[in-house]
Amino acid sequence: MTTIVVDAMGGDFAPREIVKGAVSAVKDFGIRVILTGQKQTIESELKRYSFGSGKITIVEASEIVAMDEPAATSVRKKKDSSISVGINLLKENKAQAFFSAGNTGAVVCAATLKLGLLEGIERPGISVLTPTLKDFSLVIDVGANIDPKPVHILQYAVMANSYLEYVFNKKSPTIGILNIGTESSKGTDFIKESFLLLEKSGLNFIGNVEGKDIFSGNTDIIVCDGFVGNVALKVSESLAEMLFVFLKRELMSNWFNKLAVLMLKSSLKRFKRNVDYSEYGGAPLLGVNGAVIIGHGRSSAKAVKNGIRVAKEEVERSVNEHIVESIRKIK
Repeated sequence: MTTIVVDAMGGDFAPREIVKGAVSAVKDFGIRVILTGQKQTIESELKRYSFGSGKITIVEASEIVAMDEPAATSVRKKKDSSISVGINLLKENKAQAFFSAGNTGAVVCAATLKLGLLEGIERPGISVLTPTLKDFSLVIDVGANIDPKPVHILQYAVMANSYLEYVFNKKSPTIGILNIGTESSKGTDFIKESFLLLEKSGLNFIGNVEGKDIFSGNTDIIVCDGFVGNVALKVSESLAEMLFVFLKRELMSNWFNKLAVLMLKSSLKRFKRNVDYSEYGGAPLLGVNGAVIIGHGRSSAKAVKNGIRVAKEEVERSVNEHIVESIRKIK
């Protein structure tokens, strides 16, 4: 049975939503969960629920990494944080995966330092699934490495390719590099060098793609540096929230619109489900020697549950083993 470590103290709504999501995951996915954090606080939350005996255990971690703390400093000074303790459990093979909705930088730093990187990988990358007009696309990197080399972009593509192939059964997914235009002559020297590496890689590389292609569905994988990827992700999240507010405001503006809401209730639910980040759960940190999933800082219990599901899928599909095999072929 798969065992997943969950950082109970990470996230804006921790530990309440984290514990709730973990309990739900245990009931629905047939897994075991280890919650790391302040034991007394976690126990008081667990008392609200019933679940199978032995399915959830707690490992004490006295310290909490705040969302705004510097990543390297927090990992170095807070050795008993819920993040560091959780990553150590993964390193010691006491679990197969780790999930946290806490400080992203601290998770990336702790995972990289404590777990190390997969053979042939020089930098890890955070990947996120985004809904598109056709299905979904995978964007990598969205914040782990803001100053990569072209070879890192190639490695991101290889990792994303393995993830989609073995988790979502997408054979030979299309890959594009995020740029300011589709022409091969566009972009910085860094982009042009990355383009050449991808072109020679043997992957299903389709060339440059633009920002609009993130949601068009014209490519399965979009690779970029962590700075650009993070900005694109945050803008997308902000836009989605704005659209929800505008839509709600207009639909509730008069009695006729309110009546229309009742008639369109099922359609509106499907719309919300398609663009709701909590449905996708978490962002795999690809490249580290272990299954690490990073959740949104505002993760609800639903998002936590789905993040744990993503972790379980990555473990069961042996994604890291496939990444190493693919990297060896590229080299």
